[in-house]
Amino acid sequence: MRLTIRDLQAYKKRGEKLPMLTAYDYPFANLIERAGIPIILVGDSVGDNVLGYDNTVPVTVEDITHHLRAVVRGTETAHIVADMPFMSYQTNIADALRNAGTLLKSGAQSVKLEGGRRLVDTVKELVAAGIPVMGHIGLTPQSVNQFGGYRVQGRTQETAQKLIEDAVALEAAGVYALVLETVPEDLARTVTGKIQVPTIGIGAGIHCDGQVLVIHDVLGIQSGREMKHARKYADLAQVITEATNQYISDVQSGGFPSHEESFRAK
Repeated sequence: MRLTIRDLQAYKKRGEKLPMLTAYDYPFANLIERAGIPIILVGDSVGDNVLGYDNTVPVTVEDITHHLRAVVRGTETAHIVADMPFMSYQTNIADALRNAGTLLKSGAQSVKLEGGRRLVDTVKELVAAGIPVMGHIGLTPQSVNQFGGYRVQGRTQETAQKLIEDAVALEAAGVYALVLETVPEDLARTVTGKIQVPTIGIGAGIHCDGQVLVIHDVLGIQSGREMKHARKYADLAQVITEATNQYISDVQSGGFPSHEESFRAK
C-alpha cells in the first residue's frame, strides 16, 4: 500500500521531518525505498543527471514517463511524485490536465509544477480532476534562462513578499505540499509557518518540514560536482572508477575470468 498525500501531510502535524529523494530507475528506487524513503521524486532533473542535458529544459513528458514506470516497478510503498516538464502545463489548462493524467496513468500518485500565483487556476483544475499537486517556488530550474542562472531567490524584501504570497495562494488553490528551492532560510521559516501544508526544502535551510536532494548528489555519482546545498554521503564516482580500473587490469592481465568463473563440459 503506497503512502498517500494525507500520510505525507501527517508528518508536519506530528512535527516529524519528511525526507525525499529523486530516483530515475528501478534499482535506485528499490534501494532507497528499502532504506526507508517515504516519497520519491521522478524529477526533470533526470535531464542533467542521467540524459546528459545541460539543464532540465529539454526534458519531455515521454522522458518522465519512461523513467517513472521504472521507478514504480521498483517500489511498493513509497509515494511517487512525477515532475511535469517544461511546457507541459504552462500553455493552457487542457494540456496540463492531459499531461498530468498521462503521468498518473503511468503510475505516479501526484505531480509537481514549478511556479507561483500564475498557476493557481491550473492547480485548481488539476485538483478538481482528482490529481494531487505538489507546488514548487523559489528557484524554479525550468526558468533558468529567465533567471540568468541558478541564483538564490527572495533575498530582497519585495521578492521575499512575493514568494510568501505565492505560497499562500498555492495552498489555497489546493497543493498538498510545497517545494522551496534556493531561498534564504529565514524566508523558508516564514513560509513554513504561514501555511498548513508541508514545505520541502532544497537549499532552503533547516526550518522546512522536509528536505529533498538529487540521489546523484547524495551518492557522489557526478564526479567533480559540488553544490553548496547538497551533502555528499558517499563517493560512488571514486568507487565506480576504481572498480572499473581493476576490471580493466584483470582482463588485460588474464586475471579475469578465473577457473571458478568459467564453465566446463560435464
